[in-house]
Amino acid sequence: MFERRVVVTGIGAISPLGHDYAATWEGMKEGRSGVGTIEQCDASPFPCQIAGEVRGFDPKPFYRNPKDARRSDRYAQFAIPAARMAMEDCGMDPEKVDRTRIGVMVGSGIGGLRTLVEQHSVLLERGPSRVSPFVIPMMISNIATGMISMEYGFGGPNMAIVTACATANNSVGEAWRIIKFGDADGILAGGSEASIQGMGLAGFSNMRALSTRNDEPERASRPFDVDRDGFVMGEGAGVVMLEELEHAKKRGAQIYAELAGYGVSADAYHLSAPSPDGTGPARAMRMAMKHAKVNPDEIDYMNAHGTSTPLGDIAETRAIKVACGDHARNGLLVSSTKSVTGHLLGAAGAVELMACIMAIRDGVVPPTINLDNPDPECDLDYVPHEAREAKVKIALSNGFGFGGHNATLLVRAFED
Repeated sequence: MFERRVVVTGIGAISPLGHDYAATWEGMKEGRSGVGTIEQCDASPFPCQIAGEVRGFDPKPFYRNPKDARRSDRYAQFAIPAARMAMEDCGMDPEKVDRTRIGVMVGSGIGGLRTLVEQHSVLLERGPSRVSPFVIPMMISNIATGMISMEYGFGGPNMAIVTACATANNSVGEAWRIIKFGDADGILAGGSEASIQGMGLAGFSNMRALSTRNDEPERASRPFDVDRDGFVMGEGAGVVMLEELEHAKKRGAQIYAELAGYGVSADAYHLSAPSPDGTGPARAMRMAMKHAKVNPDEIDYMNAHGTSTPLGDIAETRAIKVACGDHARNGLLVSSTKSVTGHLLGAAGAVELMACIMAIRDGVVPPTINLDNPDPECDLDYVPHEAREAKVKIALSNGFGFGGHNATLLVRAFED
């Protein structure tokens, strides 16, 4: 049972770089920043006035009933189209599979924050009777994954994991575990986030977590650079279709890569700060390698969590050294695509997993832009400024969240 192999057969993504995974990947390879001055709300009262926004996206065509789009929070308006993209990409006909064995696990770190804030204002200004009857289902973090299951009639395992910025990694990883255990043949998995609005900006700003490089938005997200001053909020969604190998082969599906390992751990240290020694994330990386039966020196590329925070980037660098030993400095390529997208929070891991898969497919490692002056404590090969051609057979993707949540995914080139 546990020898069941899990492969990726479909990808859907919406990001500040584009409205599908192809445009997102092209932006990553080009090192094109998707960060700019915030347009969807008045950010002038806040210390941080920049973000990686998804602009010009219309979710209505992706809904069977356009009215459902109006009754969805923005995070769900990203999740449902991304899931549809993954479904179309994988070529699965819901009528030709056992839908009780296809699941959905699309989480969100924060969920419907925009809906909560807007309807709270209605309550205060206009009274209880004027609050929308849709406020609860629009707000809760599990509604997107529920709506996706309804869209396709998928009656398999369905849940919404919430582990802050590790959400998408955990969603994909636990979906992998469920398929390997034999309780599903396929699962749409990933994450979605849309928290660029007043409450989100105020909360993160008052934690002093966000960059305030407002006059240079494109240069604000600068992981591992000595002049980094915080992360840049982003928004969007990433969803992949995971399938048991024989199920995918039986229906003639394309196979992008094999999801071969997953590691999860806790720092057990602090609400928002990483453990300085990096041992928590290192355990997650090592667990992913153990599951995949891979040695550290076999890892070709690592998509770092790399948020551009002063403490986080140093802690992750230490964690990579603990997990990979000498290989961390000798041959391992590491980059942070958050330098171009900003931090997609609960959606980040799925979009960054896509980057790993595309690196394997295309033989190109995306760059870490804005790495002009490397921090002396961040001394790995972070592929600065420009993409690099490299043969990538095995890649890791890290995701770490407030609360000390660590999750690592390992993908490798598919070999039958």
